[in-house]
Amino acid sequence: MILKTLISQLLSRPATNKFPAKYMPKSVTKFLQRVQAGKDQIHPPVPVPPKFRGKITYDREKCIGCQLCIRVCPAKVIEFKPEMKKIRMHVARCTFCAQCVDACPVGALGLSPDFLLADTDQNSPNLIVE
Repeated sequence: MILKTLISQLLSRPATNKFPAKYMPKSVTKFLQRVQAGKDQIHPPVPVPPKFRGKITYDREKCIGCQLCIRVCPAKVIEFKPEMKKIRMHVARCTFCAQCVDACPVGALGLSPDFLLADTDQNSPNLIVE
């Protein structure tokens, strides 16, 4: 019984979706292309559902510097830059609760469908929103 199941699973296609190659580091992508010799396929990421809470977006032009988002943020992700009356967000600390988005009176904050945010540097431009 187990042997039959094992053989059938070895001969069937994997049930998981491959990680999209376009999001892999360049070193890994080059390695894959060398190994697979032109058979590398870019798989699209999993589609996100409506109202998905992904990476925070910030519209500097709309922001009035009221700091309401800072007051409601439970993870202390947002810092105020008084010289410009604007904010900076450290996405690596974000819990994606969207309280800042709800509190913003002018709609300067929003949520994007971006969810592939992993990085080795917490101060990477990918993880700082200004």
